[in-house]
Amino acid sequence: MATVEDLPSHVTKLDQKLADWIPPREAWNPVDEALYKPRDLFRVPLDEAQEMQRKAIRYAFTHHYNNNKFYHKYCREENVRPDDIKTVDEFDKIPLISDATFKQYPKGKDFARWLATIFTGGLPQIVIKGANPTFDDVLNAFNAAGLALMYSSGTSGRLTVIPRDMKNFVAAEYGFAKAVSSMLDLFSDDTLMCFPRPTTDLFLAKMISVIPTLSRNGDYAFDNGIPAELTQKAMGGKTKPKGAVGSSTQSEMLRRIVDKTGQWLEHHGKTKEKILLTGPPFLLLQIMSTLQQEGKRFEFGERAQVGTGGGWKLFENARIPLVAFRKQVNDVLGIPESHCIDVYGMCEGNGWMIQCPEGHYLHVTYTYFKPLVLGEDLTPVGYGESGRFAFLDAVARSYPGFVISGDRVRMLERCPVCDRPGPVLEPEVQRAEGEEVRGCAEQLRRILTEDLMR
Repeated sequence: MATVEDLPSHVTKLDQKLADWIPPREAWNPVDEALYKPRDLFRVPLDEAQEMQRKAIRYAFTHHYNNNKFYHKYCREENVRPDDIKTVDEFDKIPLISDATFKQYPKGKDFARWLATIFTGGLPQIVIKGANPTFDDVLNAFNAAGLALMYSSGTSGRLTVIPRDMKNFVAAEYGFAKAVSSMLDLFSDDTLMCFPRPTTDLFLAKMISVIPTLSRNGDYAFDNGIPAELTQKAMGGKTKPKGAVGSSTQSEMLRRIVDKTGQWLEHHGKTKEKILLTGPPFLLLQIMSTLQQEGKRFEFGERAQVGTGGGWKLFENARIPLVAFRKQVNDVLGIPESHCIDVYGMCEGNGWMIQCPEGHYLHVTYTYFKPLVLGEDLTPVGYGESGRFAFLDAVARSYPGFVISGDRVRMLERCPVCDRPGPVLEPEVQRAEGEEVRGCAEQLRRILTEDLMR
C-alpha cells in the first residue's frame, strides 16, 4: 500500500478534513476496514485488496442474509448460505438482484410497506401526512425520520429509489470523496458546482455535496433543487406541469446557469486562484458553446480542473464523445486534458469508477466493491469481454448491494496506461440493448434542454 510520503498532499489531508465521517477505529468491521484504512483506494496492492474485499463482501452478504427477509428468502430459493462463501472465487454464488427491483414500488402510503421489504433491518417509524401525498412528500417523510432516500431515473419516468440509513449514506459520501480525491485535487480555492443543490433528493446532487466543503469557497450554479415529480414527468414524456420541461421557466433556468458559470470563469480569468468546475457533460458543453459564440477563450492552465459525472447523452440519439469533450475543454478553457476527469457511479451502488489523469480509464474502488461483467446468460465473463455490468457492494448495508445493472461495459485486469494495480472499465460506458436511458445527467438534460433540441 502506498505510504504517506508517496501520496499527494491533497490525498493525505482528506481524512483530516473528513474526520467526522470516519467511525472510531476500535469499532471498525471488515467493511469499514476496506473503506477507511487505505489512504488511496486505487493503489492498494492486489493481494492486500483482495483479502479486504473477501472479508468485506462476505461480512455484507452475511448481514443481508440474516437481516433482510426478502433477500434471505431469495438466497434460500437459490440454495446459497453465508457458509458457502469463503473465498473470492466463490463470490459467483452470491445471488444478484436486478436494478429493476428498486423501481417496483406502489404509490402513496403503500410505498412504506414496499420499502420495508427491501430494507435491511428495521425501518424507523414514518409519518406521512395528508390523504394524497406527493412523491416528494413521501421521500421527505422518510428522510425526516433519519433515512437518506435518494433517486435516479430513466426514460420511462419511473424513479429508482434506494434506501440508505445515515451510516450507509455517510460511508457512501466518504467513499465518493476519497475516490475522486485520488484523481482530482478537491482542495481548490474556489469550486463551482453545475448540479442542483443538495436540497433535492437526486442521488448525484446528494453525493457530491461533500465537494464544496473541501474548497475554500464553493457555490452552485443552480438556484435550487429539482422536485422528484418534475423529474418523473420530464423523463416519462408525460403532460408537463407548470414550470416543466420546455417552458420559459426552465429555459430561463438554463440561461441563468450558463450566465452564472460564464461570469465565474471570467472572474477567475483575472485571478491566479486554483479552481474546480463540475457538472454533467451536456451542461458544460452548452456553457463552452456559449463562450465560443461570444468569442471568449481562457488560459487557466494547470491551476484549473474539470470534473464531470452523470452520463454522456447530448441529444436523444447522440452521445458526447469523451475525447472531443476534453479537447473542447482544452480549446475553450485552456485546461489540460489530464485535468478533466469523469466519475461513473450509480444510485444502486456505493462504489465508484474514476478516470485516471494519465489514460482516462475508469478505475474501480476494488477493496470493498467487486465489479463483474456478465454475458448473455448472466454469468461472469473474462477480462477484455463486453457485457452487462454487475457488482457486489459491501458498503450497501441498508439494502442488498449485489446488483445487475442495465449498463454495458468492457473491463480490463489493469489500466493499460497508468501504474495503479486494480481493474478498470474502458471509458465508454453505454446502456445495454433494450435498457432505458437513465442517470442523473440525463434527468437534468431533459429538464433543462428539451426545448432547445426542437
